[in-house]
Amino acid sequence: MKKKDKVKGIHKILDKIYPNPPVPLNHKNPYTLLIAVLLSARCTDKKVNEVTPDLFNLADNPYDMAKENVSQVRKIVKPCGLSPQKSKAIVGLSKILVDKYDGVVPSNFEELEELPGVGHKTASVVMSQAFGVPAFPVDTHIHRLAWRWALSNRKNVEKTEKDLKRLFPEESWNKLHLQMIYFGREYCPAISHEKNICPICSKYGRKGVT
Repeated sequence: MKKKDKVKGIHKILDKIYPNPPVPLNHKNPYTLLIAVLLSARCTDKKVNEVTPDLFNLADNPYDMAKENVSQVRKIVKPCGLSPQKSKAIVGLSKILVDKYDGVVPSNFEELEELPGVGHKTASVVMSQAFGVPAFPVDTHIHRLAWRWALSNRKNVEKTEKDLKRLFPEESWNKLHLQMIYFGREYCPAISHEKNICPICSKYGRKGVT
């Protein structure tokens, strides 16, 4: 099978199962999305959504968050793990947004990635989900699926992102990365994956991989 036919087949299945995938992290604006994505590092979206209501009751904008004590923020975000680093980053980036950007989250990769605790994946999520800019954030689910479907060689997430961007049309990236996240959770988990009943792996999965 030609790779372009496989890509079209995978895309068709994802569109059928998840025609309108919602953003998994609860948020109300670019700032709250940025904070939620930062908290999601090595943490489930479910846990983040349990924590952010209390955090945003404390402060839901950079002006208020910049005034908060890091220790207070740390107590709230502790269930998300890595709380010392995440709490420091949240307060630190809020101060930068106030001082440098008039409280507005920048809408370009370079400035986002300069903020404390914000790497390329976090910036990609914010760019795609808050600003509608084509991006392809690669998390562990997408990295795993791209390898299982022989779309990338699993060398690293940077390579996976480049491969997926090359294979799929740009206008599909923002929706597609959400579709793949949901598919990975529901049908193609890292553990106890049943290839024979997986809608995509059963047809397009890498040979010799269960």
